[in-house]
Amino acid sequence: MRSRRVSTALGSAAALALALTACGTADVGGDGGEGGGDGIVIGVKYDQPGIGLLEGDAPVGFDVDVATYIAGELGYSPDQIEWKEAASANREAFLQQGTVDMIVATYSITDERRQVVDFAGPYYVAQQDILTQAGDEEIGAPDDLADKVLCSASGSRSAHNIVEDMEIDAELREAGNYSECLQLLTDGTVDAVTTDNIILAGFAAQNPDDYRMVNNAFGEERLGVGLPEGSTERCEEVNAAITKMWDEGKTVEFLEAHFGETDFAYQESAPEFDTCE
Repeated sequence: MRSRRVSTALGSAAALALALTACGTADVGGDGGEGGGDGIVIGVKYDQPGIGLLEGDAPVGFDVDVATYIAGELGYSPDQIEWKEAASANREAFLQQGTVDMIVATYSITDERRQVVDFAGPYYVAQQDILTQAGDEEIGAPDDLADKVLCSASGSRSAHNIVEDMEIDAELREAGNYSECLQLLTDGTVDAVTTDNIILAGFAAQNPDDYRMVNNAFGEERLGVGLPEGSTERCEEVNAAITKMWDEGKTVEFLEAHFGETDFAYQESAPEFDTCE
């Protein structure tokens, strides 16, 4: 039986074998409020296995299930949701320009981002980890990245956390998204990729013979629902939906559906919310 740490701090992920067994849309809440129109546009990732991955003409994954549940609580049925790919570099612009109504795309809550967008949640708290090629045993912790080439996905802060905040002298190589980072890692152009452990778990599980997850988690990544600036009322509505999702056991159900066949020690307790402002 897998053991999991039941706290807001995640344990490390172990050897993985992901099975994307869940359907693309989650159960929606039955007591949702009135929808704000004919539909809702939600930004999610299209390139992250287990989180948000385009299969056919619709995305599937944990974030997709979370977004579908929240939309249901806001009064929108699954067929009223329009999905929009939200790459890390596009998230703030999409919210500012009205391209999407909300973003559920492994979107870490930071003070810098709060200057231009609002956040509800967090709906999940992850930690940061490192991914290397399968045969690379030299890298076992952030300090081992000194003088190594580290992939930085455009719009993500993860690699900068290591270079700037932890002051580790790694060389950053920027890519458009994490799929491109994985290709650079496969080619040997970079030595490692770093981001949320829940994201790396999906990639490692999809290609267990190619990649090795270091399993030495550090820091904390509070994943929130991105909203346009000034969305205080909607923020409170989304927080109520997230609370209900945890209380009903739906969050753990979604995590189990996408990571249940792995040894990933996902969080099983609801995180504390920030105040909607």
